[in-house]
Amino acid sequence: MCGRYSLSKSKIELEERFQAEMLTDFKPRYNIAPTQLVPVITSDSPKGFSFFYWGITPDFGQNKPVAQKLINARAETIHEKISFKSSFQKRRCLIPADGFYEWKRLGKKTKIPYRFTLRDEETFAFAGIWEEYENVNGESNHTFLILTTSPNEVVDEIHDRMPVILSREEEKKWLDKYTSESDLLEMLNPLAPELMVSYTVSPLVNSVQNDSPGIIRKTSPMDQFGNYTLFG
Repeated sequence: MCGRYSLSKSKIELEERFQAEMLTDFKPRYNIAPTQLVPVITSDSPKGFSFFYWGITPDFGQNKPVAQKLINARAETIHEKISFKSSFQKRRCLIPADGFYEWKRLGKKTKIPYRFTLRDEETFAFAGIWEEYENVNGESNHTFLILTTSPNEVVDEIHDRMPVILSREEEKKWLDKYTSESDLLEMLNPLAPELMVSYTVSPLVNSVQNDSPGIIRKTSPMDQFGNYTLFG
């Protein structure tokens, strides 16, 4: 599962990286969570950024725990499940990011947050699918899901799933409506572990109310809890 990620780049940096125009103001985000409105690039509009809700809209998700919200789709079955098949074939998207978070359990009550990034700290893109529907007021809403796969050796120490991270070459193919299903499925593998790093971060990331640069700063478990030593 991927339930939190960061996008700490500026609007100008994102436009340059993805060669796409962003018509809306954007401030760097350090703690993106489900139901929030965030930038994506769709197969319908590859030269511009769109702003879609992650998983479901806030109104629909009100008073529902995160466990009940659909925010990810398993890459292994994306082409088979009726609920995802059409989006996989026709409505694919890139979700820009520069890191994602997972939590390592330490005992029954304590979990330590980790941030995963590319080794060069560059911006990348998750593979995603998107959907359009009308709400109860007849307004059009757009949502997206992040595809997940089995973990590489870096993520496996913390979690049993990881988001699909595409290479730059794969990003273009992922948005191309004429890419074959077999070629699409070949992209949905774990990123090579030598391209990634991970480190512990502040427990401030645990609350979606916190969204500041300090969240992505390296913090040892000792700093977090006062008496733990740093571990792998």
